[in-house]
Amino acid sequence: MLTSQILLWAAVVAQALLIAALARQVGILHERIAPAGALTLHQGVKIGETATPMDVTTIDNAKLTIGGKRDGRSQLLFFASPDCSICKSLMPVLRSAARAEADWIDVVIAGDGSKSAYRAMATEHGLEGLPLILSEALGRAYGVAKLPYAVLLDEGGKVASLGLINSREHLESLFEAKERGVASIQDFLARRRKEA
Repeated sequence: MLTSQILLWAAVVAQALLIAALARQVGILHERIAPAGALTLHQGVKIGETATPMDVTTIDNAKLTIGGKRDGRSQLLFFASPDCSICKSLMPVLRSAARAEADWIDVVIAGDGSKSAYRAMATEHGLEGLPLILSEALGRAYGVAKLPYAVLLDEGGKVASLGLINSREHLESLFEAKERGVASIQDFLARRRKEA
């Protein structure tokens, strides 16, 4: 009986040591794998640059100005296409972000193509309340080469953050980058590593 008790306690101690070693390794991996923000590509505008205001017309014939000073509100330009499967999968994320961040941001969906296809996409995903702009010139002005792509303009009309958006985390990384005053989450992490 005493032998079995000793063996049982030895197994418990060995298991505790293995769990502690495993927890340490998970912590090390967590430090090495940084959160991935939106991927910034070689774009037509740079972070911190004041975007030239553009007057555009939505598909519902409403006038809208992209960029420029905005009375304390930021503007998110979300470039998407009805033919893009990733864009479609992100529409619920965009709808959720537009509602959750409505106190400080105006979301605009942008693209180029058929009005009917964009209307159908907006209706399918419950985005009818968001302005929808079809303008190839707008995409060129912000250097959009791949979709889905987003540009966050701050209250003064400056480019706060931008990049390819493939997940909710990528979209939220644009907001986080603006809040922290950095170009991207990757830049923020690189600065922290240099400081450490």
